[in-house]
Amino acid sequence: MSKKPLILVTNDDGITAPGIRALIRIMNRIGDVVVVAPNSPQSGKGHAITIDTTLHVEQLNVPDNTHLEYTCSGTPADCVKLAIREILDRTPDLCVSGINHGSNASINVIYSGTMSAAIEAGIEGVPAIGFSLLNYNWDATFSACETYVETIIQLVLNKGLDKDTVLNVNFPDIPKSQIKGIKVCRQARANWVEAFDKRKTPQGKDYYWLTGQFVNLDDGTDTDEWALENHYISLVPVQFDLTAHRAIDRLNTWKFNDFNTSRD
Repeated sequence: MSKKPLILVTNDDGITAPGIRALIRIMNRIGDVVVVAPNSPQSGKGHAITIDTTLHVEQLNVPDNTHLEYTCSGTPADCVKLAIREILDRTPDLCVSGINHGSNASINVIYSGTMSAAIEAGIEGVPAIGFSLLNYNWDATFSACETYVETIIQLVLNKGLDKDTVLNVNFPDIPKSQIKGIKVCRQARANWVEAFDKRKTPQGKDYYWLTGQFVNLDDGTDTDEWALENHYISLVPVQFDLTAHRAIDRLNTWKFNDFNTSRD
């Protein structure tokens, strides 16, 4: 009899977040599940890792013994590193991150702790997927996601992913009956127009709150933002090789060695 796939589950909203609890329920139907997630919210941490302080891991009691759970004092990327190097007894067959409370479409992938956890797994050669729902509320409902999450997971387990590629999946915050399906997309060109809300402490010292407005600069109909606005689930293959390959030939025409860089 074949072994069940070993599935590592993580997130950036913290181990008690409803999104990861929904993802754990789905994964328990598919494989042997080990959860390693932050012990507190880590949203917006990107690919940060902990190098200036110690990391602590605690195993939690799971009443029905359906899976194993650990909390980590570090970032989402730390959780994946510790899981693969210290906690698991073999390399996982899959890493899933989420379900995030809020969008990780377009430029948000750069800042996302959810996606950075998935990318960290991809760097280690583990097939990985990040899932997000376009609802930031703690009490968001994830039931519309479940069937689609399971479908995507089963396809990845059966077919595999291209080398050095992870998937970024975002769900529109609409009833399941209104979802038109899954659309494979590219990442929309967009950014945040940011501002800082400057305030003063009672002692008269300045402090700041980061605010901003998301601006979609892309009118393409093949993007994740278009898909989500039109009631599709967006699925974007993400690579962690950041090389701008198309720029290499042009840069090789520059005469770098013609400049005299010596100093008297």
